[in-house]
Amino acid sequence: MPVPSDRPPVDRSLLRDDVYRRLRDAITDGTFAPGEQLRDGELATWLGVSRTPVREALLRLAQGGLVVARPGRSTVVSSLDERSTRDARDVVAAMHELAVREAVARITSVDVDAMRDAARRFSDALDAGDIDAALDADDELHAVPVAVAGNRAAAAVLEQYMPVLRRIERLRFASADGRRSPDRHDELIRACAAGDVDAAAAVAFDTWHTLPTAAE
Repeated sequence: MPVPSDRPPVDRSLLRDDVYRRLRDAITDGTFAPGEQLRDGELATWLGVSRTPVREALLRLAQGGLVVARPGRSTVVSSLDERSTRDARDVVAAMHELAVREAVARITSVDVDAMRDAARRFSDALDAGDIDAALDADDELHAVPVAVAGNRAAAAVLEQYMPVLRRIERLRFASADGRRSPDRHDELIRACAAGDVDAAAAVAFDTWHTLPTAAE
């Protein structure tokens, strides 16, 4: 396993979550490629932590489908499997639809402005070819109705399965289909601002359900 030469600092007060996020991001941004073996000792050295939080993070990643853990043998980065990607996509689409449906009645002008700002930054990033910035802005936009809805169960499901789709999102935003994403954002924001629950929920679902699977 080629381990990066840099050692990113770890927030000791949030050690477990920080280790999980760093390993998750290293998988979704391609630092660790599909099929690559992950050794907890090497990862611990890279992050400057003990093996315990690394092992816990790998278990969480396995639950979310980003790695395949084989006890006593090895842990490898999962491939972009069509079935697992489709399953995660369908669940994520349903949870975003639910969150939007619950949020629209309570969404404020401040919330709508936050969504518009994120949409503007997303479009700018897409134009500049900055996929990382586009992903960050996209996350911020869709996080607004999730936060307004306050449905902790939906938020927990999204936290678990959104990372599975990150590699697919990267492919979308780097493709011609990604150029249609700003239009989807505008439709969602208009429907939320107008208080149109059904339209907003439909756009939210379609935005995620149109993500391709690995084999498509």
